[in-house]
Amino acid sequence: MQVSVFSIVFMAISAIISIGLPIALFIYIRKKHNAKYLPLIFGALAFIIFVLVLESLIHSLVFKAYPLKEHPLAYIIYGIFMAGVFEETARFISFKILLRKKYSGVSTGLSYGIGHGGIESALLAGVSMIVAIVFCILINTGNIDVIIGKMQGKALDVINSQINTLTITAPYMFLVSGLERVFAIVIQISLSMIVFYSVYSKDKIWLFPLAILIHAITDIPAAAMQVGVIKSIVLVEGLAGLSAVIVAVIAVNLHRNLKE
Repeated sequence: MQVSVFSIVFMAISAIISIGLPIALFIYIRKKHNAKYLPLIFGALAFIIFVLVLESLIHSLVFKAYPLKEHPLAYIIYGIFMAGVFEETARFISFKILLRKKYSGVSTGLSYGIGHGGIESALLAGVSMIVAIVFCILINTGNIDVIIGKMQGKALDVINSQINTLTITAPYMFLVSGLERVFAIVIQISLSMIVFYSVYSKDKIWLFPLAILIHAITDIPAAAMQVGVIKSIVLVEGLAGLSAVIVAVIAVNLHRNLKE
């Protein structure tokens, strides 16, 4: 049982994109707009606190009490709006309470967006790809027993399932992860700019709930795939790319109209 060399190469490319793209974007806006580090750091911390800690905690409580995955429509509605509310609230609080007094200008919104989307990309895609590459090397060199040698029960079943997935998945699918991160980072930066202007522009508070709604809509394809309503990854990624373009256009037009 071996993992294709192309699979490993595509995993490496996706890992480089997931971790390298946010870094490259921040370097670019720092040079062009003199972006500061603190909004970047707040963006990363806000994602960790609001999404990985608070939202995950709520999910664990809700899913324990209600079997939402047995009701696809309810699961989709719940999932997309939870993501929208938690992430956009994280942005709003960060801009309104933590950043507004000392930081202004487009670079603040962009820097925050890169931090928010960048840490998501690095933790959820970059790290997972690096771990997968290590697994693949151990599999191909016959050293996988280093990990699974002393495992048993459910833990062993999970690892064996992951190993089987790595060996049978078409190589190009691992490249899809990197492409998805490009779309996700564009959406995260764009939504950050929308919420930025809801805070920094007079009488534009309505942009905050608009950002929640936009975020929810962009998450529909992924949520639908989780419950089997959509089965094509190509369709999901195509819709993600379309969403990225639309949300970016909205953010750019807002910037042109409100930047003063």
